[in-house]
Amino acid sequence: MKEFIINGNDAGQRLDKFISKTLKTLPQSLLYKAIRTKKIKVNRRRAEPGTVLCEGDSVLCFLPPEFFEEKYTSDPFLTLTPDVNVVYEDENVIVCDKRPGMLCHPDDQGEQITLIEHIKAYLYRKGEYDPESESSFTPSLCNRIDRNTGGLVIAAKNAAALRDMNEMIKEKVVDKYYLCAVHGVPEPGEAILTAYLYKDTKNNVVTVYDKPKQGRVRIVTGYKVLAKKDGDALLQVRLYTGKTHQIRSHLSYIGHPLLGDGKYGVNREDKKQGYKYQALYSYRLIFERGIGSLSYLTGKELTVKLENVWFYENFR
Repeated sequence: MKEFIINGNDAGQRLDKFISKTLKTLPQSLLYKAIRTKKIKVNRRRAEPGTVLCEGDSVLCFLPPEFFEEKYTSDPFLTLTPDVNVVYEDENVIVCDKRPGMLCHPDDQGEQITLIEHIKAYLYRKGEYDPESESSFTPSLCNRIDRNTGGLVIAAKNAAALRDMNEMIKEKVVDKYYLCAVHGVPEPGEAILTAYLYKDTKNNVVTVYDKPKQGRVRIVTGYKVLAKKDGDALLQVRLYTGKTHQIRSHLSYIGHPLLGDGKYGVNREDKKQGYKYQALYSYRLIFERGIGSLSYLTGKELTVKLENVWFYENFR
């Protein structure tokens, strides 16, 4: 038997969701059977899978000991030397400037040394994240960018901040701006583009079309030409929608693929010019309106140092 006392980060969850996160090796079938047969109780009373947990509640689990094995002994962040470039931080959120080449989350190949592990290591060493005192919550990313894209990524330090930041992103009150370098110079020099995107999940590639059809989602991308050099252009791009590979595929669709992008363009010659990655950087965030515990972020703007945008100097 093991007892879990619900803390602030655990509160507000359904019982079944809490148990799934806390006892990761417990099969779903056994989870629901244990709740049904009163082997999992809340405040020593029978509970339902949808029972919403409150801070201070006691969750009793009468289960075999193998399901209570320590979760954190082999987690990468425990021995990792943090590699994070912090742009902004407070008691609720941390915003980092991710370097190109680093994954945000583990991929299908099982790579574990990712941005979120570096953030957990950073907070762990600061004493702001103690895995032993948490049952179901870990610091989590609120947005993500591709491995070879650099720039701003938001992480939440607690469950309330995670819920509120996710709501802000859902409500589209977090404006996201990118810098990118493209082949050719788009005409006109400033525009808001609308198209329709189809995602091939199996091959991790998207295709852009000019007309809607079942399976396609509407995308809106704004751009502005900031500089021109040798027939190429530096753009500021604003994402009005945020879909997989949206900027890369949308700009390629209008005839201006990103320099260094081999998936939606041809990057053979780009590599010879030093474009190791696609020339794309999430460089600016504006919080139009904060929500809940993050209401104080209303109007806040964050920008990376332009010297960190590795291709920016090519257009000076």
